Amino acid sequence: MFSGSSSGVPEVYKRAAAELGETIALAGKTMVYGGSRRGLMGLCADAALSAGGNVIGVIPNHLQELEVEHRGLTELHVVDDMHVRKRMMVDLSDALVVLPGGFGTLDEAFEAITWKQLGLHDKPIVIVNIEGYWDDMLALVEKVVESGFAHEASKSLFAVVTRADQVLDAIC
Repeated sequence: MFSGSSSGVPEVYKRAAAELGETIALAGKTMVYGGSRRGLMGLCADAALSAGGNVIGVIPNHLQELEVEHRGLTELHVVDDMHVRKRMMVDLSDALVVLPGGFGTLDEAFEAITWKQLGLHDKPIVIVNIEGYWDDMLALVEKVVESGFAHEASKSLFAVVTRADQVLDAIC
């Protein structure tokens, strides 16, 4: 699960993160995410844990040194850097879910999509477009395709849903 770690975000995104965490746990799935206790990441992890789920965090040591890691997880992997973090998150996951977030979330989402396009993984990717949060990114994807920098089929590398409760259906 990729999402932001900022706390000062609209409640609608916070509710979606909590709903996703609970949904993952109640479905008997394990959540893999960036290991932070802050923002949407922390809310999603807390909700999954509260619902009896397993949560695996992957955090680079420079962030752990800032003491932002979630200390109540099922597992926490501390890695050397952001590149190793992204690779481990993808490797440990059966599917990749993108909630609203900032530049780090954009980076994670586009890298996962690129890796899928290059055949480095074949895992479902679901973008959760809460209240149109990702509309501009999706318009950019359209522009990339229209401009000939990607094939029309590239748009099928990921699915888009508008609610957290639709994620599991989009993965199956």
